[in-house]
Amino acid sequence: MAEPIGPVDSSKIPRYAGRDGFARLPRLDQVDRADIVVAGVPFDSGVSYRPGARFGPTHIREASRLLRPYNPALDVSPFAIAQVADAGDIAVNPFNIGEAIETIEDAATELTRDGTRLVTFGGDHTIALPLLRAAAKQHGPVALLHFDAHLDTWDTYFGAEYTHGTPFRRAFEEGIIDTEALSHVGTRGPLYGKKDLEDDRRFGFGIVTSSDVYYQGVAEVVAKLRDRIGDRPLYISIDIDVLDPSHAPGTGTPEAGGITSREILEILRGFRGLNIIGADVVEVAPPYDHAEITGVAASHIAYDLVSLLALKHEENATA
Repeated sequence: MAEPIGPVDSSKIPRYAGRDGFARLPRLDQVDRADIVVAGVPFDSGVSYRPGARFGPTHIREASRLLRPYNPALDVSPFAIAQVADAGDIAVNPFNIGEAIETIEDAATELTRDGTRLVTFGGDHTIALPLLRAAAKQHGPVALLHFDAHLDTWDTYFGAEYTHGTPFRRAFEEGIIDTEALSHVGTRGPLYGKKDLEDDRRFGFGIVTSSDVYYQGVAEVVAKLRDRIGDRPLYISIDIDVLDPSHAPGTGTPEAGGITSREILEILRGFRGLNIIGADVVEVAPPYDHAEITGVAASHIAYDLVSLLALKHEENATA
């Protein structure tokens, strides 16, 4: 098998020149195969407050120019042990949420048809529903780790069932998530009422609040989450607003008291060896960002997700 085609060599071509794909990786149409694909979904028609996440994929890619090919935290060169490519953006209808959801599901299904793992850049959190549908087609109901300031298990907004605050209630209703292995991480802030939590528990979610991360620490949180997930197929969905606004100001519904970028990276690194089958990073809204703070955080989160998927690919290839 041919050696993977990696990113542009930044010692020969300046970071602000050359390829504009994630981490300066090749496009999907420039490689014969891909073990891991990143793709953008520039869609934010499901937001309830600030728009702008449709520009998130481009912002994440731009911030990723500074990423380097060796990940010392996980002791892996992900682009050397797996072919990673950028599939570009999935073009979706910004005026029809139902059609957009169908387009995303179809595209994700096609991109992962041959066992390729997908990391998606949003876009608002509405896109998690069609991505979970595509994942469940291959793996059945999947375990879910949902990093977010909010529950996103509400029923409707203004009578609309498909918004960025409702994807995981719809996923529960459709039977595409494993109710024995669901967890929110980093939630905080006011709710509409206590019933929000009661409904959430009924769906099967466990909650690790941002305060829990602070008081219990990363190691204990990771241990509890790993125990809950086991060896189930795992989908990880990360709303960038899980980070405190000081670490991610560029998002649509910020909440005070969030976790730090260091904490989320260390939590993710604790998932090494889990059966991760896909992931997304959503709600990056560059119009509200400053000095690429949010874009840098999102690009590093995506890099660690790709690194974890590359490690799992290598493990499966040598098993």
